[in-house]
Amino acid sequence: MSENLLAGQTTYISVIVPIYNEEDSIPGLCQALLAVLDLLGRPFEIICVNDGSSDRSLEILRQETTLRPELKVVSFRRNYGQTAAMMAGIDHASGEIIIPIDADLQNDPEDIPLLLAKIEEGYDVVSGWRKDRQDAAIRRNMVSRMANRLISRISGVHLHDYGCTLKAYRRDVVKGIRLYGEMHRFIPIYATWMGARVCEIPVRHHQRQFGKSKYGLERIVKVLLDLMVVKFLDRHFVKPIYVFGSIGITSLIISFLGTVWMMWLKLVEGVSMILTPLPLLVAMTFLVGVMCILMGLLAEMLVRTYFESQQRSVYLVRETLNLETK
Repeated sequence: MSENLLAGQTTYISVIVPIYNEEDSIPGLCQALLAVLDLLGRPFEIICVNDGSSDRSLEILRQETTLRPELKVVSFRRNYGQTAAMMAGIDHASGEIIIPIDADLQNDPEDIPLLLAKIEEGYDVVSGWRKDRQDAAIRRNMVSRMANRLISRISGVHLHDYGCTLKAYRRDVVKGIRLYGEMHRFIPIYATWMGARVCEIPVRHHQRQFGKSKYGLERIVKVLLDLMVVKFLDRHFVKPIYVFGSIGITSLIISFLGTVWMMWLKLVEGVSMILTPLPLLVAMTFLVGVMCILMGLLAEMLVRTYFESQQRSVYLVRETLNLETK
């Protein structure tokens, strides 16, 4: 049995590997990961999440788990996507440091010690930057650079490469995060909201050896929509009435001004109201205003139900001094 499983040892590193139809890459990936992690001399586990693969990926994973007890597998009933696979890996991880990595051998396991070194300097999140990315120049690289600049500008968290799976997180930073859609790439943003220290380091990137990429240009639309959700949650999650109420009040003001203008035309200019689009404008903006305010109030009730039902606080404490732990 491996020394990493000796009694009394606590898992230090949990490597998460989302896998979807990567039967040719799995043996080489497991070998490379084990070679690097064994040299670290720290207790570790490798959690492979089979995301409903239709090839022999699960069969090969079963074979690999018989060779080393550190290899663990979570297998989905069907394909749910990389974010769900990442979430499952985090939920099942027991390590103090969580490191996701792609299964296609484009990320280099030998960069893991570099990430750990930055974590041990005091950072909570270390993000990989594929500075010399080995992908299609226009379809992948240029589009990725544009997307990263947009995400950095909107979120305020400036990283060169949000799409790089190879990252390192402290356990307490990611354990409370729930991910949906394509939001796994936005974990550094969530971590920053929690007061985490985030840094970025260059990592190696290799050409794909087997198969082809599972992602196309349609993913950009999904990422942009998820980014809108992230930004909304950042600014208005605790007080949604601010966004809905602002739109509602603006619509009511437009409705009021439209009514005044309509009355002016009727009483002063002698223009019949039905000859203008103002009645329709006034009615529509009034209804939109009322509905937005009601939606804001409903959202406020849902937010309060969310926090109170889960006994969650609206704040996070890093540490306390001279206070008893409750």
